[in-house]
Amino acid sequence: MKQKRYNQEFKETIVELYRTGTPVNQLASEYGVTEVTIYKWIKLHSPIEGEELLTPADISAKQKENLRLKQEVEILKKAMTIFAKK
Repeated sequence: MKQKRYNQEFKETIVELYRTGTPVNQLASEYGVTEVTIYKWIKLHSPIEGEELLTPADISAKQKENLRLKQEVEILKKAMTIFAKK
């Protein structure tokens, strides 16, 4: 069975409809998405308590960016040692 892919805008729309009072079972039947999937989206796009309002999706994006930057720093360090020897 092929898994359906939903774009970010669709997911956020479903979560917003839930927040405005539409029950999950109604959203599931109306949009053809399972209730479990909708609950995952709600969790993913709900702010985490703390100083900043970050969703798990925001945190994941920040972690990916952090990893990319760490890799970039390592490459630059290696380049610096090569050019410092000359």
